[in-house]
Amino acid sequence: MVEVMGLSKCFRRRKQKGRGRYKKVPREEGKMFYAVTDVSFHAEAGAILGLLGPNGAGKTTLLRMLSTVLKPTAGTASFDGIDIIESPLEVRKRIGFLSDDTGLYGRLTAREMIEYFGKLHGMEHRRLKERMNELFALLDMTSFADKRNDSLSSGMKQKVSIARTLVHDPEVIIFDEPTTGLDVAAAEAILQFIESCKAEGKTVLFCTHHMHEVDRLCDRVVVLHQGHLCFQGSVEEMRSRTGKTHLDEAFLALIDSAEVSHAA
Repeated sequence: MVEVMGLSKCFRRRKQKGRGRYKKVPREEGKMFYAVTDVSFHAEAGAILGLLGPNGAGKTTLLRMLSTVLKPTAGTASFDGIDIIESPLEVRKRIGFLSDDTGLYGRLTAREMIEYFGKLHGMEHRRLKERMNELFALLDMTSFADKRNDSLSSGMKQKVSIARTLVHDPEVIIFDEPTTGLDVAAAEAILQFIESCKAEGKTVLFCTHHMHEVDRLCDRVVVLHQGHLCFQGSVEEMRSRTGKTHLDEAFLALIDSAEVSHAA
């Protein structure tokens, strides 16, 4: 189970170039910019939670705090009772984090890349080999497993990134826009894989801009706007609250409502 409790993150704002003053932007207070403010929610074990919001809402900052890449300014979160601030190394053993940047080493093959990260996680040789074979089969990677990463297509690179993320068989998986920039076939393969993660009882946090993916995959959703939580509940509750049948319309209605609240 994932518990998020009052997470906040602020950054010192940059001065306007050549003027010696700070550029005024939303969510500012003094010299600080508040990317995420007092966000709380939970995700049940074996469920898929969708994290939604417009660009700049604070989604990636939130996910980076959960993955222990960023330290919160306030609040905390836990994975099965293990705190991200008190025990970050233990958290990293339990999670897999697919960021919005593949960051693959171009000169390594897909197989070498995944093996490298498995060794970083301290996996025993035989188990690592078995796990790699499992992932190659699940993600249909066998045909390009021994090709260099810099020669792969976007869809292939994304599969390598996913395999790297999951090689240590984590209990919680965080996906930050895993299908962005992929063609229909590659995106469908990724979605099917996320469904298989749920079938295995894994907890998935899934950030996306594609509402059809949310409708298909998510048990619950969390919506952020300007760093604040503006909705959490099921997809059907999202429709019911807004009176909209189409999920993209329901999402926009929630954002519009949040805009009005912040203006007030």
